[in-house]
Amino acid sequence: MTDRQPLVPDDFPIPQPPATDRYRLEPLGPQHNASDHAAWTGSIDHIRATPGFEQGSWPPADGMTLEANLGDLRRHADDFARRVGFTYTVLSVPDGDVIGCVYIYGSRTEPGTVDVASWVRADHADLDADLYRVVSDWLTTAWPFSRLDYAPR
Repeated sequence: MTDRQPLVPDDFPIPQPPATDRYRLEPLGPQHNASDHAAWTGSIDHIRATPGFEQGSWPPADGMTLEANLGDLRRHADDFARRVGFTYTVLSVPDGDVIGCVYIYGSRTEPGTVDVASWVRADHADLDADLYRVVSDWLTTAWPFSRLDYAPR
């Protein structure tokens, strides 16, 4: 367990995630393990160069095992259930391949601010700015967040 506080109250209905003609979001969970692992491990350099990830330690330069990735996905699903963080996988339309991820967590350094980060696979880099726009619009119109920290594209 973490010391994070819920981002939204228990009675707040979680908004339907966005979808476009090229991708859709759904909550990330253990069922995405193999495809999520393949998506990010094949794009480590690209993700580390994506706004919001340049100074971080994720993704690890040497990757991680499928088992360790599954642990991360379980943690994200638990965070979602406890409403302390919301992680969505980005799935291509129409085939449903994992092509990215969106993370929504309360800031550890700025009270009242929600940190948002997203990445797409290197072979879908052309979707990065659109995903940023769609997610930003969704978070400002459907969620009760007053301050977002989401690296612009």
